[in-house]
Amino acid sequence: MEKKLQKNMQNDEIDLLQLFMMLKSHLLMILAVGLLTGLLSGLYTHFLIQPTYEATSNMLILTKETTLASMADLEIGVKLTGDYTELITSRTVLEKVIANLGLDEEYINLRKKITITNPSSTRILKITVAQNDPLMAKKVADELANVSADFIADQMEVAPPKIYETSEVPIYKSSPSLKKNIMIGVLAGIVLVCGILVVLELMNDSLQTEEDVQRYLDIPVLAVVPDKAIKAKKRRSSSAKKNKEGR
Repeated sequence: MEKKLQKNMQNDEIDLLQLFMMLKSHLLMILAVGLLTGLLSGLYTHFLIQPTYEATSNMLILTKETTLASMADLEIGVKLTGDYTELITSRTVLEKVIANLGLDEEYINLRKKITITNPSSTRILKITVAQNDPLMAKKVADELANVSADFIADQMEVAPPKIYETSEVPIYKSSPSLKKNIMIGVLAGIVLVCGILVVLELMNDSLQTEEDVQRYLDIPVLAVVPDKAIKAKKRRSSSAKKNKEGR
């Protein structure tokens, strides 16, 4: 009998409907865990993660001293954006920015906080700097634009890029996103508890229903004792025991 039971259980397929019904029966617990992890994620984001602010300075790449150029000059300017990007984030430029502003960090760390973008088919470079202090983000972005413009002109012997728009002090933080982190926390909690429940259900090899008896033991069910009857019997037994002890 035991060998037959084990063989039937090993050959049994995963019942997706049964898993769904099991998860449905634990819906309140799943939602509670999801809300709890979302709350913890929100508290962690709000109180323990430092906000980051971004400031952006804009510069225009020129190939001549004049601001108007031929189509050939425009094409050359577009192609030079890649070279300029590398020069802006070079060690020499970053170390000078650090020295001018008296920053207490290495140039490698500062480089990680810099993002340079070039809008498609333009000679414009957007220098964005991320800092925990919004005022410092503006200072670093503007100083980086000034230092790199002089450095590019000196190294490439061309007209220096024109800084046509300095950065503003950012008002809103760029990261972290409180709403995003809360949603991630909620989803992570739901997925985690669902995974645990599914694993426990798959590992549970006990017979729980009449269908399990017929499926695994291949014998008919003659009678079923309701849970209510068992609980009532336990209550009567407990009550009788207390009365006996009281006497």
